[in-house]
Amino acid sequence: MLLAAPRARAQSSEAQRLDRGRFTVVAFPSDLPLARTLLDEAARNDTFPGLPRPHARALIAIAPDARRFREWTGTGAPDWGAAIAIPEEHRIVMQGSSAGSGAGDPRLVLRHELAHLALHEYLGALPPRWFDEGYAGYAAGEWSRDEVLAANIGLVLHGIPASLDSLEDGFRGGASRASGAYALAYRAVSDLASLDPQRGLSLFLAYWKQTGSMDRAMRRAYGLTQPTFEAEWRSRTMHRYGVLAVVANLSLLFALFAFFLLPLYWLRRRRNRRRMDALRAAEAASERAANEWAAIDSAASERAASESTAGEEVARPLSEERPDTP
Repeated sequence: MLLAAPRARAQSSEAQRLDRGRFTVVAFPSDLPLARTLLDEAARNDTFPGLPRPHARALIAIAPDARRFREWTGTGAPDWGAAIAIPEEHRIVMQGSSAGSGAGDPRLVLRHELAHLALHEYLGALPPRWFDEGYAGYAAGEWSRDEVLAANIGLVLHGIPASLDSLEDGFRGGASRASGAYALAYRAVSDLASLDPQRGLSLFLAYWKQTGSMDRAMRRAYGLTQPTFEAEWRSRTMHRYGVLAVVANLSLLFALFAFFLLPLYWLRRRRNRRRMDALRAAEAASERAANEWAAIDSAASERAASESTAGEEVARPLSEERPDTP
């Protein structure tokens, strides 16, 4: 038993495999509760908007820590990424329970990556990066992307990109810039799906697979060209979110101004109050001095009047006793 104990501990620390349907999840013991939850979610919700049900097997590898996540994803994944899909290998690598809050909800993250696999299973390499990312966000129901647009100062300063293909550079940028690119791509696919409220993306994706051309698929499914759609998307997005971005950032600007100006306003009021107190004290002192001088002047006047009256009373009898001169 003592000799078998190290072997049992070694086996318990190894990655374990869970299978259900077309999904296989590989996780270490610390992430097994998360793995079971994700496996249940994937098997329960295995359809994607506008696509036939996927059939290819999918391997989901849950990295136990940041080091192994980087090792398993290689150099292609950005530092801020929470997961990555590799459609050619039908494989997804995502962070485990040790990931920070910035990694997002793991169920939405997995749904996003599975949408990448489903789209590529149906269309192969046809979708450009903006549609690939926008579709994955749309399929995952990432409604918070709209909040990013509503507070994005870049919309105000730089406007909407001239074309959807120009979003490519944004996906390779830092976390903040990439967040704006993902949000714009999500909004583009959402707007495209809204053009046909009954069928959404179904006809468009089917025509795209048949013709191999996004422009021809848009013409047949929605009756407009790709440049026309992009122009309308730019106009709608700027109209819808540009004002919100201005308001949001003006609110932030006012808050910053208040943060810096309120202390100055308080100091100025304090200084003015001190000056007012000093002026009041000076006026009170001046008034007291004036009253004192008035009292002194009044006493001096009374003393002078009293002395003058006494002199007259003494002088009058002397003049009466003087004999008349002939």
